[in-house]
Amino acid sequence: MSSTQPACKIEHHATLFGLLAKYAIKENGEKGKDAILKGMTRYGNERGARMAQNALKHGDDLTTMTSQAYGEWHPDYEGQMDAGQLCITPTLRTYVSRCAWCDAWKKHGLSEYGKYYCLNVDNAVYQGFRSDFICTQLSTPLSWGGERCEFDWGHPLTEAENQLLAKKKTELGTSCMKDFTYHTAHILYTISKMLEKELGDAGRNAVKCAVKEYVRIFGAEYLEVLDQVYEEHSMQEYL
Repeated sequence: MSSTQPACKIEHHATLFGLLAKYAIKENGEKGKDAILKGMTRYGNERGARMAQNALKHGDDLTTMTSQAYGEWHPDYEGQMDAGQLCITPTLRTYVSRCAWCDAWKKHGLSEYGKYYCLNVDNAVYQGFRSDFICTQLSTPLSWGGERCEFDWGHPLTEAENQLLAKKKTELGTSCMKDFTYHTAHILYTISKMLEKELGDAGRNAVKCAVKEYVRIFGAEYLEVLDQVYEEHSMQEYL
C-alpha cells in the first residue's frame, strides 16, 4: 500500500460495523439483528482460523496460550486500550476496561448498534482458532453498560506458559497481524455477504445505506482503499 493512501484505524472498523448493524436492524428488526449476529460469528471464525494457520505454520500447537499469542491486531496508539489478565488459574481470565470500539461508537452515535459486535466476537474467534474451545463472558460488556468486559478462556496457563506467552508475543511482533484497512475490508465483505444471504434485497440495501454513510463520515478514499484487500469484490458497488 502506498504511503500516500489512507490507512484505516480502529475507528473506521468500528464505525463501519456500527453502521451495518444500524441499517440492518432499523429496517429489518429481529431478522436484521439475527443476520448481524450470524455475520459476526462468521467474521470471528474466519479471524480465528487465520490465527490457527499462523500458529501451525510456526510449529505451535493450538492451545489457549497460542490463541493469545497469535492475535491479529494491536491498538492504534499506546493507551487506546486498557486490557490485561485477571488470573491464569484455575482458568485464564482477562479484562478490557477501556475499548477503542466503544469510544468510536459513542463518538458517532452508534452505541445502540455497535454493541452487537461484542456479543460473540471473542468466542467466535476462539472457536475459529479451535472448535472445541469456548470463551465465556463473565460480566456485562462495556458496550452494554458494564464497568469492564471480563472473559474466561476455559483453560489455565501455567507460570511457564505465561512467561512463554510474553516471549512469543515479543518474538512475533506484528508479523502475524493485519492492519485495520484489512480488518475493515474483511468485516464489510463478510457482514455484507451474510446480510444479503439472510435478508436478500433488504440486506443489500442495508449495506448500501451503511457504506454511503461511512463515506459521508470519512470520505470516499476510505472506501476505495478497501478494494485492495478484496480485489475480486469491489466495495464501490454499494455506492
